[in-house]
Amino acid sequence: MAESEAAQEATGRELTMSRAMVEAIASEMEADEEVFVMGEDVADYGGIFDSTQGLLEQFGRDRIMDVPISETGFIGAAVGAAQAGMRPIAELMFVDFFGVTMDQIYNQMAKNTYMSGGSVSVPMVLMTAVGGTYNDAAQHSQTLYGTFAHLPGMKVVVPSNAYDAKGLMHRAIRADDPVVYMFHKRLMGLGWMPAPEGPKTPVPEDDYEIEFGEAAVKREGEDVTVVTLGLHVHRALEAAEDLADDVDVEVIDLRTLVPLDTEAVLDSVRKTGKLVVVDEDYRSFGVTGEIVARVAEEALDDLAAVERVAIPDVPIPYARPLEREVQPGVEDISRAVWAVHE
Repeated sequence: MAESEAAQEATGRELTMSRAMVEAIASEMEADEEVFVMGEDVADYGGIFDSTQGLLEQFGRDRIMDVPISETGFIGAAVGAAQAGMRPIAELMFVDFFGVTMDQIYNQMAKNTYMSGGSVSVPMVLMTAVGGTYNDAAQHSQTLYGTFAHLPGMKVVVPSNAYDAKGLMHRAIRADDPVVYMFHKRLMGLGWMPAPEGPKTPVPEDDYEIEFGEAAVKREGEDVTVVTLGLHVHRALEAAEDLADDVDVEVIDLRTLVPLDTEAVLDSVRKTGKLVVVDEDYRSFGVTGEIVARVAEEALDDLAAVERVAIPDVPIPYARPLEREVQPGVEDISRAVWAVHE
């Protein structure tokens, strides 16, 4: 029985991904006074993608803190608070804004434990919104999965549904290492940005953790392996259902990039012999290339064909038809599956 099906039997309730995240954060804040949230519009507004909705009323401004528009300042403050023994959750409103605070993220958050010889830890969560599909142009629509996964010292988490979002958030807040928690805007369950079928799932009322580095087989199949994450788990599942009469597609949701569940991917490829990797990040130097390289290193004799589906190496357009052209869609995934299956 799938985890979410078991949850439904146990509770009978479903949550959106945003509500599941907030539930996990609230539970951790109730259990530990050192957990707090800081970021732009996280208090009165509740996060522009509902990532902190309702927390201000429950915990007040001392623990749910709006900050000036200075990512360098407040993420640096979160690093310092974490090193002092607190467990901050800092929201970077859009992942695209990482450029103005990269020194705090990569040279401090990710490295300070190593640079101090282990004398300090940085138990913080950097929570950030990723992804396009709603015409917000080149500076607000990237995912940048590969950028953060490339930089050692940070765990990188990418939930695709409410059940995973809650379990991964509990695990992230409790971790003693810095965690980058990347949520896709399209999956949050916002009224003004409808989600696809799938991210709203049964969620247990009790606390639970999903361990980092454990991928989920979302659909079992014998003919082709599709490896993906975030929004494109749902697009891959839709493509798999469209092709079900002709191709038996297995869909793997990575759930975390760092650590990466390489064994789950290898086990599937050894069964199917054919691999499609789908990613909303840029094609070059990213997740698609890394997955293919790991399979080639460990299971080359089992690999008969491979395709990559990702955003071409261009800024993401504002115009809706152009954005749709560069965004990997269900039809793009279907074509890639056919290409390796034939």
